[in-house]
Amino acid sequence: QVQLVESGGGLVQPGGSLSLSCTASKDIFKIFDMAWYRQAPGKQREWVAKITNENVTRYSRFVEGRFTISRDNTKNTAYLQMNNLTPGDTAVYYCYIVATALTTGLNNPMEYWGKGTLVTVST
Repeated sequence: QVQLVESGGGLVQPGGSLSLSCTASKDIFKIFDMAWYRQAPGKQREWVAKITNENVTRYSRFVEGRFTISRDNTKNTAYLQMNNLTPGDTAVYYCYIVATALTTGLNNPMEYWGKGTLVTVST
């Protein structure tokens, strides 16, 4: 079964930086899109950033210029570098991928979500 493991969350002061990572389990065959979403307390989950398998990136207008998404296909890992954080960035951050896996069929792309990692921006 495909699993995504996020890490790197924590407490940071306003203006600070954090780097998140998300690693997919080894039964992944090919990853297409990778993305980060976030959900703040009392709000709906929202899209943050996306990177395609051709390394084309897109960002939410709320984070563009401050966050950078990247990926390492040799490690099945996505990264989110977050700079100049504000209290408005406080949320649980979720990793999302579209991928094929050995267990679900090499021609059957499916969506997978991580369990999330908490980012708190506060003094």
